Amino acid sequence: MPELPEAETVAGQLRARILGARIKDCQVNRLDIVRRGLETLEWYRGARITDIVRRGKSVVLACSREADTRYLVAELGMTGLFLFRLPDPGYRKHTHVVLALEGGQEPELCYWNPRRFGRIYLLDRPGLDEFTARRFGCDPLSVGWEAFRDLVRARRGRLKALLMHQQAIAGIGNIYANEILYRAGLHPYRTASRLRDATIRRLYDVMREVLAEAIHHGGSSVRDFIAPDGTKGRYRKRHLVYDKAGQPCPSGCGKAIKRLADERSSFYCPACQRR
Repeated sequence: MPELPEAETVAGQLRARILGARIKDCQVNRLDIVRRGLETLEWYRGARITDIVRRGKSVVLACSREADTRYLVAELGMTGLFLFRLPDPGYRKHTHVVLALEGGQEPELCYWNPRRFGRIYLLDRPGLDEFTARRFGCDPLSVGWEAFRDLVRARRGRLKALLMHQQAIAGIGNIYANEILYRAGLHPYRTASRLRDATIRRLYDVMREVLAEAIHHGGSSVRDFIAPDGTKGRYRKRHLVYDKAGQPCPSGCGKAIKRLADERSSFYCPACQRR
């Protein structure tokens, strides 16, 4: 599933290649992929893409016509991709939205999503504000230290569950939660509210470091993810614990990485991440 680094990689490539382009046409091949705003689709024809940002694990295209700006919000879901061109004809079956473009570096942008867990939303500004307020908590790359500390202090549940709670902290999924907790030396089942300030500070710093490193390397291509230009994320080669059960701990402590079979598999070192 694409997480924050993958969504940021997508948004960055779109900004570099299609920012300022005009949408000549919008082709929707599956009507149910547009969860909200399908009736406004005609408005986007002729609009110019004036901004592209990430929100949590989603990508937002701001589209402007005259004095009006509306938004195309794309959830990447478990298997969603934005592609400038399809890698092979087999991708056509699950290409649900195609934007024909002019004035940018790419002639079209395709939204491909075989499992259809992600959706497209066509929203005006009030709709976008409501959508983001309801769906997304603080952004881990922009939240301040004190706000993050207070958030962790207020949560009585497991630490890993907090990191993955999108209405609390937006953008972190199973891959990066495991990597962050290992590098911070924290067990996934530690109770968040019982952490001392110094420990929360370590978690805060490591969280930002891991996400920044993953963005620098184009995210992680574990299963389906490829960037819009067709390249794979390189950060998978730098994973320390994710999906490495039974392998020696990278710290050299002598223990093997273990897997906790909870709702989302947790990978940890029993020596370096004591409960």
